[in-house]
Parts: sequence; C-alpha cells; structure tokens
Amino acid sequence: MKTNNSLSSTLHILLHMADAGVPLTSEQLAAFLDTNPVVVRKMLAGLRKHDIVTSEKGHNGGWKLARALNTITLYDVYLALGSPSLFAIGNRNHAPECLIEQGVNRTMNGAFTQAYELIIGQFKQQTLEDIGTEFLNNPPHT
Repeated sequence: MKTNNSLSSTLHILLHMADAGVPLTSEQLAAFLDTNPVVVRKMLAGLRKHDIVTSEKGHNGGWKLARALNTITLYDVYLALGSPSLFAIGNRNHAPECLIEQGVNRTMNGAFTQAYELIIGQFKQQTLEDIGTEFLNNPPHT
C-alpha cells in the first residue's frame, strides 16, 4: 500500500529551517530528505502561498519561515499541501445497488468521518513549536 509522506517530509524541513535560523537553499533542504531540490521547491511553493515560508533570491538567499513556530499548526501545513488523503483505504463501489455494499460503505464512511475529524482536530491543536521543543536549539541532530 502506497503511503503519502508529504506532510511528514514538509514538517521535517520546516523544523530544519527553524533550527538553522538562516535561509536554507532548496539543495540544503533536499539533503535533509535525501531527495531532489525540485521536489522541495514544489513542496514549498504551496506553503509560500499560505504565508508559511518565504524565499529570497541571490547571495545568502533561500527559504525561511514566514511566521513564528507557535503560529503554524499542522493543519496549516496540511491545507497548504492541498489536504492530501489521510487514508489509503476506501470503499468498494462496483455494485451501488447492492444492499450489502451500501451497508458496508455506510459503516466505513462513518468510521472514516470519525477518524478524519479526530486527526484534523489534533492537527489544529499541534504547532511546529510543539514538535520542536525537544530538539530545537539543542545539540546537533540529523
């Protein structure tokens, strides 16, 4: 089953930005994720539109946080990434007239809705500062 790790990856590089305290290039950020700088630029473009990050060109340029860590929630980042699917499972819809399939889908939809609301509620409460308290401004880490 394929998972989408864009939220986790984005949180990872945002916290590296905070830890660095200076603008970081796409190349530097890509090294933290062992990926291509183009992937990082695409990822951060949506965050720039949502005023989570800014970028500066030229010497000493790069990406940096646009707001304080305690004002950026996981939900803000989730929305900026286009609200990726939270679940890798879904309903079967091959026989919509089948009463059994309807019952299964109704039950599954209820569970998905409850789980989604729980996760989104947590995302709205957690900030980047909450995540980073244990390691930001402490000894080096990778």
